[in-house]
Amino acid sequence: MLNLENKLIRYALQAINYSVFMGMIWYLSTSPSYQQIAEDEAVINISFSHAGETKEPCHRRTQAELMKLPPNMRAPMDCSRERSPIIIEALLDGDLIYSQTLNAPGIYKDGSVDIYHSVKIPAGSHRFSIKMDDSVLKEGFDYKLDQNIEINPAKILLVDFNAGQGFFIK
Repeated sequence: MLNLENKLIRYALQAINYSVFMGMIWYLSTSPSYQQIAEDEAVINISFSHAGETKEPCHRRTQAELMKLPPNMRAPMDCSRERSPIIIEALLDGDLIYSQTLNAPGIYKDGSVDIYHSVKIPAGSHRFSIKMDDSVLKEGFDYKLDQNIEINPAKILLVDFNAGQGFFIK
């Protein structure tokens, strides 16, 4: 009889403990509200990966240069693998919100650069511009996007890039 009473008390205390634990989890998952951005803010995310143009153009080796090389290294073209640094600038209503010069990663500096930047802005209508230079062989920015945007409160505007079509907004 005593053993049965001990079991009932144990089960009752376990039920109380589990109920308190589940109640705490429920409370902590709903009550302390957390907002990443304010009610009147929005976010612009710039996120893409891009490899710059090669830093130097290929050149054809002369016969004398070829003869100096071992037979297994006599490729007629000499091409550097090193990539140009990526220069990127983003403006919102004429104010600079992002500016960065990124060098190519890798042992031979021939990898693609991963770009990610997130900035909170006031929601509403804005003039957004982004430009990128990926070649030291040419002057000026190679890719540009300049357009009016309308961004609602608590929304995210994603700026992406494709070498074939340039910058685009999702």
